[in-house]
Amino acid sequence: MMNKVKQLPLEQQRNIFKQSRLVAMPLAGTIVWAVIGMTAPFVDEVTKAWMLYLGTGAIFYIGAGLSYLTGENFFSKKRLNTTFDSLFFVSIIMSLMVFAIALPIASIDHTTLPLTVGILAGLMWMPLSWIIEHWVGYFHTIARTLGIVTVWYLFPEARYEAVSAVIVAIYAVSLFALEKRYQSVCSATHYVHSTTQGV
Repeated sequence: MMNKVKQLPLEQQRNIFKQSRLVAMPLAGTIVWAVIGMTAPFVDEVTKAWMLYLGTGAIFYIGAGLSYLTGENFFSKKRLNTTFDSLFFVSIIMSLMVFAIALPIASIDHTTLPLTVGILAGLMWMPLSWIIEHWVGYFHTIARTLGIVTVWYLFPEARYEAVSAVIVAIYAVSLFALEKRYQSVCSATHYVHSTTQGV
């Protein structure tokens, strides 16, 4: 089935990808960054750093678990994996590779971690926006980057908390936009099916 889907014209594959709900991973990200932000005032710098590393590393696995609650079912055999799924997966790997910049910088100044990791982990939203032809990914990456840089300078004594607050707020807007987009796609698909059956 997977090979047959990838043999379809790209525009048709894109339409299949667009029908995904796309909220499981953002939900996971929201949970992780909220936990980091709420815990940061009560732990030392080393613990904060480990929470950031382990938390951001766990987002995919938490998202995979949540996908069975959101109906996205990441590992279901019935899931239609398109070329655009592969493209998005590659963009995730690309973002992770950029962490090679964050780690050496953190060894010089550990307070850069929420800045670098927060920005780098949001880069994958840009190609997502292009794939689904929707503004949400562009908004997420740009607003997240500008917001993180701003609070990193404004709150030098509470950088983990401030950066986490920005990211959670951006996730909230993005989740709302993604869900609204999904409902719109479902309505359009239902309309097309109804019209086709009527004919």
